This record gives sequence, structure tokens and C-alpha cells, in this order.
Amino acid sequence: MRNDTGKVWLVGAGPSDPGLFTLKGKTVLEQADVVVYDALVGTGVLHMIPDTAEAIDVGKRSSHHTMPQEKINELLVQKAREGKRVVRLKGGDPFLFGRGGEELELLVKERIPYEIVPGIPSAISVPAYQGIPVTHRDFCSSVHIITGHKRAGMPYDIDFEALVRTKGTLVFLMGAAALGDICRGLLAGGIRPDCPAAFLMRGTTAGQERITATVETLEEAVQKHGVKTPAIIVVGEVCALADTFAWYEKLPLGGVRVLLTRPKELISGTAAKLRELGADVLELPAIRTVKTDRNERLYQAFEKLEQYQWLVFTSPAGVRIFFEEMEQKQMDVRRFGQIRIAVIGSGTKKELEKHGLYADLIPEVFDGEHLGKALADAAEVGDQILIPRAAVGNPELTDALCRALKQLEIDDIPTYDTEYETDGMTDVKAELQSGGVDYVVFTSASTVRGFAAAADGSDFAAVKAVCIGKQTKAAADAYGMQTWMAKQATIDSLLECLVKVHQEQ
Repeated sequence: MRNDTGKVWLVGAGPSDPGLFTLKGKTVLEQADVVVYDALVGTGVLHMIPDTAEAIDVGKRSSHHTMPQEKINELLVQKAREGKRVVRLKGGDPFLFGRGGEELELLVKERIPYEIVPGIPSAISVPAYQGIPVTHRDFCSSVHIITGHKRAGMPYDIDFEALVRTKGTLVFLMGAAALGDICRGLLAGGIRPDCPAAFLMRGTTAGQERITATVETLEEAVQKHGVKTPAIIVVGEVCALADTFAWYEKLPLGGVRVLLTRPKELISGTAAKLRELGADVLELPAIRTVKTDRNERLYQAFEKLEQYQWLVFTSPAGVRIFFEEMEQKQMDVRRFGQIRIAVIGSGTKKELEKHGLYADLIPEVFDGEHLGKALADAAEVGDQILIPRAAVGNPELTDALCRALKQLEIDDIPTYDTEYETDGMTDVKAELQSGGVDYVVFTSASTVRGFAAAADGSDFAAVKAVCIGKQTKAAADAYGMQTWMAKQATIDSLLECLVKVHQEQ
């Protein structure tokens, strides 16, 4: 517990697409001690919650509240009084039907410091992702956002006639259950029966759907299709532009939900590339790297670093941890002397270059066997080779070196372990069972095993697995998954493979 006064930030998370989360919101969230979040916050944003923060799900939906609003208000005060940095994370914008004002009332009364971080509202972003501009000079000059929620058994406290007279675009939030009442109210208020209208479901996600009709026919069209929430209702001439302006589903992976398994420290870059292609990314950091404590073997290797002719890295994590240990021991990179460096692939090469060093050798095919063969050809008789890597390293590398018959001296030193983990934000089994995942992307055999552990008991035969290399593919094959393999063991090649597979499917 801190002694200083805590503070509360009311942060709008925007719609489900994490790319629409504001930079300020992300900065505040990354510094949080406590995060109190709603059910409508997208999983991509939830994955930005720091591991060190206490995450509290208050799960507010229209028909079910995990925690009453009054209790949420009290919780914010309680955590702030403990000296914590408290983030109240809300879908959309906290002041647009987000009850942010109610939460502020108690904070003001209790003299708790606070800030507001606005979010992009679904009333604007969801239509935009469906090709509907809420204003257009040729059609309207105003937009009106109305709550579609009403108390059970009570009439709407909405002046539908006044709304119709504005001749503007009308956006109803939280109105899925009252669609019929809304349409009838508008018709009674004098709107044209053939006025274009749209029912937009699960906006800014791969599962987004659009039903376009007229005010008179929208309820029937939605009943035939079926309702999926969250959903918003848009009424106005601009709805007629949806088919012309639609863009999201035209992206290479538009409408595709991808489960990405990578170590947490590496997942964001790949997720960003997937989202650029239009994918809705469900992040599952299925493994994490744990540095070996008091690694005496590595420290002994440091003492004789000048004696090695080759230093070999087989992963970005191996590079990162090696240099962390060097920094801890206050070792200067000039100790490398004439040592040559070999790396397994482009990702490891990029990580090495962060330290101002460039690889002398990289195999044409990015795997342990081809690295071993290339290194065996390049090495001289009696060369000493240092390989700092995972505790369970691929034996194909050292096997290829041993077959070289050059009397090579190999120090194969474990510098980290790979552990399976989940962050508790994703119920993998439920996602698979509901058909909520189109493809799973694997970047190593370890991520396959981590995924299998998180989804234990699932039907893996239904999993479409896109794999970075043959060892990864073999691991997925062992679980009976449907598998495809990238031409090269690179992230870009992996994504090209995914796009091709999806187009063929």
C-alpha cells in the first residue's frame, strides 16, 4: 500500500479494435496499479493491462451487471484511498452513456483526484467501419446520438417527432432489444417509411455484420437474420451509402479472426501487421521466457570470450538475454574481438542489430539444421563455438556441427527456459468451441504446446494452424491440427501464407 494519495483515471477504450484506443489512454493504462473494466472493452485493449496491475472485471452489460454501479463507484474510491493509480476502463467514451458522470460524483464528494481520457465512441466508429458516414453534405447536416435503452415496462422518454424534424442522422446506442419500439416511434413521429436504416452488429471486429433496410422493414429483416450484440441502429439517408463505401471486409484478412501465439514481449509487432491486413487479432501469449538465474556457465564463458571463434544465436530471446547478462556484468562489447556471429534467421538478426552488431552468417533456410550445416562449412578445424540458447534447444544444430568432423569445441549453454502461460483474459476453449477463431498462427513449436495446454480438451482437428517452420508444423500435426507452413521462417512469410490460405479457403 502506498502512503501518497491515489488517483482515478476514467478512460474510454473506444470500440473493440485496439487500434482505435487513444495514445493517452494506452499510456495511462500501462502505468495503472488497478484496472476496473467493463465487458464491452475489447480483448486487444485488455491485453495492454500490465502484468503487475490488479484487473477487476465488473462486467456491465444491458441485461446483466457483475457489480452494481454503486459498488463500482465505492470500489474506485477504496482503491484510490489505498494510494493506487486506478484506471476505470470503459468501452467507447466514458461520458457518452457510459455513466462516467455518476462515478465522478462520488469521487468529487470524497475529494479523490481524477482525470478523464476520452475514447472514440461507437456511434461514430462502428458506422465508419461499415461504410456509413454519419454526416454527408448531400444528405444531412447533423447527427444525433440517442440511448436506445429504456426501463422495462416504461415508454420512451424521447421526442421522436423532434428527432424526425432535424432531418439528421440518428444513431441509437444500446437499442437492440427495443428495435421495434424505436422504428414504430420514428414512424409515428412522421419519418418516411422508406427512409434508409441499418442495424450494425459487433462493429470494428472480424464478426461485424450489417443489415440494411428501411425504417418500415428493418425490424423484420433483423428478426430473420438474428440479433448479435453489441449492436447499434443508424437511421438516415447516409445508410444508403454503406454498400458503396464499405471497406473493412475488402482488406486481405477482413472479417477474419486470428488467434496469435507468441511470447508476450514479441506479440505486439506481429499483431499490428495482422491488423493492417484487416484481421481481428486475439492475442494469446502462450509462452514466456524466463532467464536462468546465476548462470555460472555463461559467466565462465564471458571470462574467455576472446577465445571463441563463433557466437551463435538461435532466437531473439537468446540475443536479448545474452546482452542483458553482459550489461549486468558490466562487459564491454569490445571484448568480442575477432569473434564471428551466426544467427538462425531474420528476426534474430534484427534483434542483434539493436546492439550495433551484424551477423556474419545466416542460413538460406531459417532452422537449426541449416544453421548447423552452414556453420560447419564456415568453421575451421578446432574452432570454439559458443551457443547461448533455450534450455531445451533443437538438437539438429549441434548434430550438424558434430557431423562436420572438424573437432569443433562447442559450449551449448542454456540461458533461459520456456514456460507455458495464459494471461487469464482469454478463454481459449470457449473461443474454439464457439467457432470464434478462424486461424491460429504459431511462431514456434513451444507456442503450439503452450496453446494446447491452454485449450486442453478441445477438438484440435478443427484448428486451422498456420506455422512458421517445419518443427512448428510437426508440433501442430502431432495434435491433429489442419496445418500450413510458411515458405520462409519469417513473420512476413508467415503472414503471406495466412493470406494465401484464407483466399484459397
